[in-house]
Amino acid sequence: MSTAHPFFHRRAARVLFALALALCATFESGAVAPATSAPDFTLRTMDGPNLRLQEQRGRVVLVNFWATWCGPCRQEMPQMNRLYEKYRASGFVLLGVNVDEDPRNAASVASKLGVKFPVLLDTDKKVSRLYDLATMPSTVLIDRDGRVRYVHRGYTSGVEEQYDRQIRELLKE
Repeated sequence: MSTAHPFFHRRAARVLFALALALCATFESGAVAPATSAPDFTLRTMDGPNLRLQEQRGRVVLVNFWATWCGPCRQEMPQMNRLYEKYRASGFVLLGVNVDEDPRNAASVASKLGVKFPVLLDTDKKVSRLYDLATMPSTVLIDRDGRVRYVHRGYTSGVEEQYDRQIRELLKE
């Protein structure tokens, strides 16, 4: 049984709570969030050449992080293809960032799913860590000035309608 005064327990609990909040805020501050500059990166494309995010300035960019082992990612790919085909002539770029360790897996699945947009290979997961992603798929919409405008974590059927509205909004700016 504790002999400490109850005031000490309440104070200790408050201090621990404040520390927990500060720790959460620290982790959260590393996450990509709307109204922040999109962290720049360069990755090799599945076709070979490197692609740098910063070189896409002036375009609306959707970066979709996915993996071959992720069922919802595979489910989302046909919708991503449709968005890419629909808006690419209007200044829209869709970049699929695959996080598999073996690029052959990404190439095989992308081929089976008929992926038309560029697939970038993040085999060492540096870009995924840079964007602080713990959910697959994760989608980041970036405006023409390189600022993150929308972040979507996970996939639910119908979210592509939200993507469509957000892409149209950014293309009109």
